[in-house]
Amino acid sequence: MKRCRLSYDEWKCIISKEMSGKRVKTDFFEGYLGLIKILRVSEVQKWKIRGEEIVVCDRGIKWLTILPRHEFYCITAMMDEKDQVLVWYIDMIARQGEDADGMPWFDDLYLDLIVYPDGEIFVDDRDELDEALRQKDIKQEQYELALRTADELREGLLKDVDALRKYTSACYECIRAVV
Repeated sequence: MKRCRLSYDEWKCIISKEMSGKRVKTDFFEGYLGLIKILRVSEVQKWKIRGEEIVVCDRGIKWLTILPRHEFYCITAMMDEKDQVLVWYIDMIARQGEDADGMPWFDDLYLDLIVYPDGEIFVDDRDELDEALRQKDIKQEQYELALRTADELREGLLKDVDALRKYTSACYECIRAVV
């Protein structure tokens, strides 16, 4: 299982970025909100999904990280220069914490959901989740947690893309207020 720090240092193509983040507690959210503004990249990163290319890492792109406390997922809303969501990328996670330097992290459970602005949901890396169980990198309980969390998201938060957009916007305004 891979531990992911919310500084996204594994994205080696990012040469320069501005980062901010804060633990917050509001009437609609409790957890960590982070914002990365990408300033310079060595190479533009595009994902080809659903037959189209989406630029997810380039100068001017922002990543809003939404890590709810006591939940088993982390949302990254990838937004353009006009703050419009290009795609939501949601990691199913086993647990979360904070390093000694204050940077939040999560243990990735391989399974991801990609949500498009039109509301279509794409399940990504199910094969990696299955392989992790076969290789005993994760336990049966973690495997079931990933599947259950993805199902709960599809039946809840992700069921109405307009509600997801409003939730994302509220989180974005909350983090923008502290930077």
